[in-house]
Amino acid sequence: MRVVFIGSGAIGLPTLRWLLQSKEHHLAGVVTQPDKPAGRRQEMEAPPIKAALGPEPPLPLLQPARIKHPDAVEAIRQLRPEVLVVMAYGQILPRAVLELPSLACLNLHASLLPRHRGAAPIQAAIAAGESETGITVMYMDEGLDTGDILLHSRVPIARTETGGSLHDRLGEIAPAALHAALRELQTGNAPRVAQDAAAATYAPKLERAHGKIDWNQPAEVIERKTRAFDPWPGSYTLLADPSGRVQKLKIFRLLIEERTTSPPGEIRLHQESFSVSACDRWLRLDDIQLEGRKRMPAAEFVRGHPQLAQARVASLP
Repeated sequence: MRVVFIGSGAIGLPTLRWLLQSKEHHLAGVVTQPDKPAGRRQEMEAPPIKAALGPEPPLPLLQPARIKHPDAVEAIRQLRPEVLVVMAYGQILPRAVLELPSLACLNLHASLLPRHRGAAPIQAAIAAGESETGITVMYMDEGLDTGDILLHSRVPIARTETGGSLHDRLGEIAPAALHAALRELQTGNAPRVAQDAAAATYAPKLERAHGKIDWNQPAEVIERKTRAFDPWPGSYTLLADPSGRVQKLKIFRLLIEERTTSPPGEIRLHQESFSVSACDRWLRLDDIQLEGRKRMPAAEFVRGHPQLAQARVASLP
C-alpha cells in the first residue's frame, strides 16, 4: 500500500524506519513539524522525524506550519496516499486531510483507548498505577482520539517504569502493531470497534509546573508521578535553607518508607540520605539534582550539604 507518514516525536522513529524498509508497502512521503528554536541559544532544531531522514531525505518531506492550510492539504494530496499513518504529530488533522487517503487514516496512540486520550497518555498510565498499557491503532476522525479502534497491542507496565522507559518500549512495539493493522486493511475486512465514551479518560498536555510535588498526597501517588514524569516534565520540590534562600530540587527517584505522623513536607535527615514526609508515609530521596548542579545520589548530596538538617520544604514564592 502507498503510505504517507505524519509525525514529529521520537516515539514514531521505529515506525518510520520500518516503513522505509518495508517490502510490502511504499512510503510515499513524510509530513512533520517545522524546525523550531531550541536550547539556551535558541538555535533552529529539526524534529526527530526529519533528523532521522538525514540532510538529503530519500523521499518527499513536508513541514507545513499549519497542516490545515490549503497548500499543505494539496501537497499531501499530490502524494496520492492510500493510507495516512499518524503518530505523535502535534497538530489536529482537519477533515480535508482525513479524507485524502483512499483507504484509511490511522493513528497510533500510546495508550489502550478509550483510556488516556490526549497528549500525555504514557505519563498518565504510570501515574494511575495501571498494570498494562499499549498502542492503539485507530481510525481517525475529527475528535481528539475518539475514532473507532482497529486493534490494541498490549505491554505490561513494570514496577520501576519511568515515562522515558515506557515511551521507548511503546515506540518499539508500534511497527508490529501497524504491520498487523495494514494487513487487516488489505483483507478488506478490518475490525472497526466504536470506543466506549463512558470509559474514556483524558491526559492533557503536561507543563513544567505539573512536576511540583504536593507532599499532602499519599506517598504511593507521589512515587508513581515521580517515575511517570521522568524525564518530562520532571518532578521537583523547593528547599529553603536556614537563610531563607529557596532553590529547586529535582527528584528522579523516591523510595516509600514507614508510616509517619509528621506533617507533610517535613524533612528527616539520615546519615546517607534524607526523607520527606507525605501525608501517610516517609519518602526517601534516592536520585536528585539541585538547580545549577549535577545529578547525584542523595547520599552524595547529604555529605555536601550539612545545612540540610535545618532546611525545609518551601511553597512557591
